[in-house]
Amino acid sequence: MESKHKTIAFIPLRGGSRSIPFKNIKEMNGRPLVYWVLDAAAGCGLIDEVYVSTDSGIIKNKIDEYKEIYRNNLDEGKLLCIERSAGSASDTASTEMAMLEFAAHYDFQNIVLIQATSPMLTKGDLTGALNIYREGGFDSLLSVVRQKRFIWGQEEGGRAFPMNYDPLKRPMRQQFEGYLVENGAFYITSRELLLSTECRISGNIGHYEMEDESYFEIDEPSDWIIAEQLLKKRSRSSDLAERIKKIKLLAMDCDGVLTDGGMYYTKAGDELKKFNAKDGMGIGLLHKRGIITAVITGENTAIVTSRAKKLGIENVFLGCGDKLTAMKQLLKERGLTLDEAAFIGDDINDTELLRNVGVSFSVSDAMECVKSRVDYVTVAKGGHGAVREAAELILGV
Repeated sequence: MESKHKTIAFIPLRGGSRSIPFKNIKEMNGRPLVYWVLDAAAGCGLIDEVYVSTDSGIIKNKIDEYKEIYRNNLDEGKLLCIERSAGSASDTASTEMAMLEFAAHYDFQNIVLIQATSPMLTKGDLTGALNIYREGGFDSLLSVVRQKRFIWGQEEGGRAFPMNYDPLKRPMRQQFEGYLVENGAFYITSRELLLSTECRISGNIGHYEMEDESYFEIDEPSDWIIAEQLLKKRSRSSDLAERIKKIKLLAMDCDGVLTDGGMYYTKAGDELKKFNAKDGMGIGLLHKRGIITAVITGENTAIVTSRAKKLGIENVFLGCGDKLTAMKQLLKERGLTLDEAAFIGDDINDTELLRNVGVSFSVSDAMECVKSRVDYVTVAKGGHGAVREAAELILGV
């Protein structure tokens, strides 16, 4: 496609943030905040290229990590990270300044400005909005949310007056159309209009109505808490099944996952560990389906090696202080990516790996800081069939 006919997404990310330091890459529901809108933009078939504009090397590294994690799902060359000048990234610079700086150096037809502070955005929203923009003949378009509140204004002297309803004919909520509120998730316009008006929207402006939950933009710490809970709810109910379908490798910790975490000793002082036959059967079922398995543990005992050998687990990492690096090494050898891997953990040393894999599990008696961050908490405790439960979930999707 000729560059002048392209529709591009533009995501400006400043390294500085007054209210929440490095807000754009702070973890939101186990992932850097910007990853949520990257999913939407990169996954939208009507967007040809996605540009992240930043003044921060730290943010650039996070974008590079995203491209590595999801390389199998990204069209080659679709996601690009470009440098943003210090002038357009200052506390006083407008978003339009960054857009105009970009438009002066890149050729395209339409631009979709996306705000990283709207993690509820989906590829479906962008696809729907671009279709309305094109088919409706609009010059620009913005995302909105419908609110059903009665608005009052204030006159001189403190007198209040109704702005959008008649108190004498107070409508029922279901009969009230309400009003549209700009939610700041995205804006669409042409390069031509952007350059001529120096504004993100102008001319004949259309709108795309998003779900109520997308009302919240993240500007303050309290907004963060609300948005994270909404994402947790959505993740549990929507895309988990789709992510599980991609899993080709299941790795697990040993103590507290394959075992109950207890330490047992014989009279002679030899260490023993208690394993569960149900977990062994679950691992066998995974192997029959072609799912690769692995043990990645900080323990370094012959008992773990012996149990893994009996279960047919070929990939065993003992005495592992950096579990994420071990996983990346294994995936590279197998030609897989992190989104094709799942991990079952139980303690704080598992969190870095858990937040990077495609699907994260914890056992029911895991540390609270672990359970609060994973996709799925098993009903079973560690050493009591938790691995079998996770295996059945993977095999059943």
